Amino acid sequence: MGCCSNEGSGAGPFSQGRELVEFVAQAHGGSLRNRPIPGGGLHTACRGCGSDFLLATFVGKCPVCGGIHAVSPPRSGDASNIQFAGQGFRLVEV
Repeated sequence: MGCCSNEGSGAGPFSQGRELVEFVAQAHGGSLRNRPIPGGGLHTACRGCGSDFLLATFVGKCPVCGGIHAVSPPRSGDASNIQFAGQGFRLVEV
C-alpha cells in the first residue's frame, strides 16, 4: 500500500497529534520513522517542554524531555505541520 493509504484505520498523512505520530511510525513497515527529512530536517520547539530541537527524521524525540514528534512526508516542508504524540507516549518498535 502507498504512503497515503489509511489502511482502513482512519489515520493518514494528514491526521493530527498522536494519530499522525502512530501512522508515520508504522508507515512502510516502520521504515519511514528513521528516514531523514529532506533538506536537513525541521527546526521546532517541543510541544511538551518548549525546548528547541531539530526533527531530523520523520519521527523523533525531544532531546530534553523525550517527547515524540512526527511529520508526514507530504507535509514535511513546513515545521508547523509537526505533530506531538502527547505526554508519556512511547513508541512501540515495529
